[in-house]
Amino acid sequence: MINKPSRNKLRTGKHKRIRRKMQGTPEKPRLCVFRSLNHIYAQVIDDVNHNTLVAASTLEAEVRDSIKEGSKMDAAKAVGTAVANKALAKGISEVVFDRNGYKYHGKIAALAGAAREAGLKF
Repeated sequence: MINKPSRNKLRTGKHKRIRRKMQGTPEKPRLCVFRSLNHIYAQVIDDVNHNTLVAASTLEAEVRDSIKEGSKMDAAKAVGTAVANKALAKGISEVVFDRNGYKYHGKIAALAGAAREAGLKF
């Protein structure tokens, strides 16, 4: 019988391969995206000092109020805009985009596009 590995295990393997080549610095931190079944999260991380500089998710009240009911693409765009605004307020204008092993498609691409439109460069 063939045992098929889970999608999450395959995704984490891709993420490990990507992370070998990518690192966030204090000058150019890493914008990491995590997607769960119901929510989407984004963090701007400084890997050298091991701390999260900025974070946004659909669980925050300000993001929740700006999205319509049931539209996950609008939620991803709202999170991208929120994380970009918070990063720009802290003086972070350039980041390295870490898609966390997900395909650059759908909600991940919408979040990245909204962050770019809000002023982040990557």
